[in-house]
Amino acid sequence: MHRKRTTTGKKRRTVWKLILCFLLFEFIFTGATAPFLVFYGPFENVKRTIVGAAMTTLSHQYIAKLFLSDEEIKKILAGNTAESVEQNNVETLNFENKHDSSIEREDISDDKKNFKGYILIIHDPTRVKVGYSKKLGTAGELTSRIAKNNNAVAAINGGGFKDSSSGDSKWTGTGGKPTGILMSNGKVVSNDIEDPDEKSEVMAITNKGQLLVGNHSLNDMKERGVTEAISFGPALIVNGKGTIKSGDGGWGIAPRTAIGQRSDGAMIFLVIDGRQTKSIGASLRDVQNIMIKYGAINATNLDGGSSSTMYYEGEVINNTCDPLGERSVPSAIYVKP
Repeated sequence: MHRKRTTTGKKRRTVWKLILCFLLFEFIFTGATAPFLVFYGPFENVKRTIVGAAMTTLSHQYIAKLFLSDEEIKKILAGNTAESVEQNNVETLNFENKHDSSIEREDISDDKKNFKGYILIIHDPTRVKVGYSKKLGTAGELTSRIAKNNNAVAAINGGGFKDSSSGDSKWTGTGGKPTGILMSNGKVVSNDIEDPDEKSEVMAITNKGQLLVGNHSLNDMKERGVTEAISFGPALIVNGKGTIKSGDGGWGIAPRTAIGQRSDGAMIFLVIDGRQTKSIGASLRDVQNIMIKYGAINATNLDGGSSSTMYYEGEVINNTCDPLGERSVPSAIYVKP
């Protein structure tokens, strides 16, 4: 009897070893072949999503570049870009500012696409301003910190930044070097665009509280009375029409931040969580559709990914995707008291 139990025990151990070896093989095989299926297989939508998401980050572009040439990446991204539309008739956006100090908050979700987000509607657009890091040129600050520095009641992260400065690694990832134009309270705080007539994608607010999006030059913005501005894009809605006509916008699925304005002047802040099991993120087209649903007639994308942050009533209300929490950024768009 003792020998039979020993033999049976050995057989069971052998079976379990075989099962474990098979599972290990499947895991290694799947991990090794999955990238080739994504980048060279028949799943075009998956490939566009992965490439778009990778190329819009500073630290994960290698995922696409490891398997595809720069020319192939450009071709994939070009198939889903937003249309460039001139915002020529912004002066027709006339609204009566009742100086309503209320702010509406809504939590949104899409179970089919597995994302959740947060919306703030600011009824007085003249309360919306651009803030920036006190350490600008050296390091960024948390969106919540920029908000607190300005006694803000609400804020979202703003424009993008360079990952490093002239090969000096101490700048990497600190958010200290904003790209493009940064204007606050009528003062140009930072600008790396030499020609004042050169147009770039911006989020700008005039002294009357009108939101400008899309391509504008510094001189153009000054003529329109802009007092707040950051460089980022693309514009998602211009003069009531969406700019993404086909595809998802070409930037993949990721955490998102955006700003829009309704015809009554109310500003819309939007942040969507991403890179989490409960919320994988959204495409630019998803953001455009949400803005249209909420009545935006002009809207633009802002810096997303790890930067996406929404601050309201003294705390960060979204779930940032970075395990360490908020990311340091050069600028934020806030609501003054």
